[in-house]
This record gives sequence, C-alpha cells and structure tokens, in this order.
Amino acid sequence: MNKTNFSIIGNKKTKKSVEKAASVIFTICAFFGVLAVFSISIYMVVSGTPAIFEVGLKEIIFGTVWRPNAADPSYGILYVILTSIVGTFMAIIIGVPIGVMTAIFLAETAPKPLAAIVKPAVELLAGIPSVIYGLLGVLILNPFMYKLELAIFKDSPDHQFTGGSNLLSAVIVLAIMILPTVINISESAIRAVQKDYKHSSLALGATHIQTIFRVILPAAKSGIVTAIVLGVGRAIGEAMAISLVAGNGANIPLPFNSVRFLTTAVVSEMSYATDTHKRVLFTIGLILFMFIVLINLILNKVMKGGNKDAK
Repeated sequence: MNKTNFSIIGNKKTKKSVEKAASVIFTICAFFGVLAVFSISIYMVVSGTPAIFEVGLKEIIFGTVWRPNAADPSYGILYVILTSIVGTFMAIIIGVPIGVMTAIFLAETAPKPLAAIVKPAVELLAGIPSVIYGLLGVLILNPFMYKLELAIFKDSPDHQFTGGSNLLSAVIVLAIMILPTVINISESAIRAVQKDYKHSSLALGATHIQTIFRVILPAAKSGIVTAIVLGVGRAIGEAMAISLVAGNGANIPLPFNSVRFLTTAVVSEMSYATDTHKRVLFTIGLILFMFIVLINLILNKVMKGGNKDAK
C-alpha cells in the first residue's frame, strides 16, 4: 500500500512556491528592519540639529557649565561626554577580563556540575532589570563608597562629599551589568572553535592553558570582539541604574565626583524641559546615537579584519 508524502517539499512545484513565499517574507522583514534604522536616524538628526544652530556646536560640546534654567543659560556638556567615555572605558577594563575568563572557565575548564550552576546564574544576571542593579547599588555599594570616601578625604576641606553616589559606583554597576553579555557571547564563540584546533595543539605537546590562550582564543577573536562591543553598547546606553548611583552632577569625571552620563542627562530632565533646553537634550541624544553608530562601524571593521586573518 502506497503512502502519500505530505512534505511541503514533496514535489518540485510545491518547493518553488515555498521558496518564493519565504523569499518575499524575508524581503519584507529586511525592509522593515532597514526602515526602522533609517527612520530613527532621520528622527534623531531632525530633532537634534536645531539646538546646534540655536546655541552653537562649540558651546554645547566644549562648554563645561550646564545651567539650562539660569537667567543666562549655559548648555555645555563636555564633562557629560567625558564621563560617558571614561565611565564606559573603566567599566570595560573591569568587566571584560572577568567576563572573558568566566567564559573560558565555562567552556573549557569547569566541571560539568559546577558549570550547571554558574551558567544559569549568569543567565539570571542578564534577566535582572536595570533598576534592580541601581537599587542594589544604592543600598549596598553607595554606603560602602561613602565610608571609603570619608576615609580618603577626611582631611580635605575642599572635597564635596557625595554620599557614595559617584563615578566609581557607576563604573562598578556598569561592569557587573555587562558581564552577562560578554560571558554568554564569548562562551558561544569559544565553543564554536573547531575541536581539531584544540586536539592538534595538544598533540603537538602544548598544555591545556597554552592551547586556550594561543590557539582557541585567537580563533574565537571575532566573537569575543563582538561581545566586547555589545558590552560597550550596553554600558553607554544604560540610564536607570546609573541615575541612581552616579549622583547626577555635571562634574569632571573623577572617581569620587558626582557625575552625569549622556543617558542620565536626558532621562533626568526631559520630563520638565521646554524650548531650547528640550532641544539641547535631543542634541545630547543625537551625540549618544552617533557614539553607538561609531561602535558599530568599529565592530564591522574588526570583523572584516578578523575574516581576512582567517583567510
């Protein structure tokens, strides 16, 4: 007795119809993806440029005084830009080595029972809302930082105490928040390296540690770089947690100064800003958007360089 084949690719005509339908669906999805990016870009440019012509690009980017509601308002965000750059860089310096080493541990050296505990814990970190990180920072980190601040500056009459809400607290919170991104993507990149590389290295007499750092990590370089860049994007774009632990003052980005990031500048004042003040906040958003675009361009360049090396 013959059985009827109900597979969607059971005959040539059906196969062509499915492929054509899939091609149309993929094209539509790609179109909407490009349209979304294009629309956001146009909106940010249109909304962010009026303040540049009204206040002046030099005054906004290189000004150091932020007093939008004063009788003679100032809209300088140089310290805010520097805070975002310095804070993100410090968070990467702390978070990336920990994240990559944890990924190596999970992928290469961890016993399976221990990895079964650590892996879900890392995934749980990724699912915790950013406001929870901020609350934990306020309750745990800021009091500790305040005690440290009192110990360091107890004989300094010029120091303005922040109660622990400072750049260092923000950096630590950011470093913790980027860990899940760096760990998960780096681990996937390490596991994707062909096992033949590892076996060949061990067969030639290299130790396991030598194989990890001289064979596996170079082979997984593009994936690890992707993890780092995405971690940078997470750090630059974070607002809620930072607004709770950084102090929100437009000051020089020193470790124990109350500081303001680009994201927190927009979040903290957009609800009541009007006229020029509001337009400058959109300009800050445009600058932040340009930072993200720059990061993606760097990512593409690094990825292309990695592909050339692979060839």
